[in-house]
Amino acid sequence: MADDDHPSHAPEPRRSVELDGAEALRLLGSVSLGRIVFTRHALPTVRPVNHVLIDGDIVIRTHGDATLTRYARQTGGEGAVVAYEADDIDPDTHLGWSVVVTGYARLVTDLRELAHYQALLRPWVSQRMDHAVRISPDLITGVRLTAHDPSPSF
Repeated sequence: MADDDHPSHAPEPRRSVELDGAEALRLLGSVSLGRIVFTRHALPTVRPVNHVLIDGDIVIRTHGDATLTRYARQTGGEGAVVAYEADDIDPDTHLGWSVVVTGYARLVTDLRELAHYQALLRPWVSQRMDHAVRISPDLITGVRLTAHDPSPSF
């Protein structure tokens, strides 16, 4: 890339403010796109997905051949350990927030519940998504990036 493609100055330093769990979930529910992190061949794998927040749980749709579907199915009732990240950070100002949820992903097996999620959540890929995964958060962390407020000098 040419030097002209980058601004000549970086934004001022940002301050990172921790969010409480309730505020973090509220922010996560305000966006529809996130990233799920799970294990594939003993290594972390990240996939962008759309989601809906229902009663504090994150629900995504998936297909039967998806690695995540197979992973959740193999773990049975206990669920598969996953992380889920969503954010809204302005690329120019670097202001915004990021939320990470860690918990257990379980396949939705109740047909009525599955039909409800299918009505609420439209996948954004052109592939049949006939499964749903519900992530129950055990750990919720989040940060808000705000403008740095320098301490007054005396």
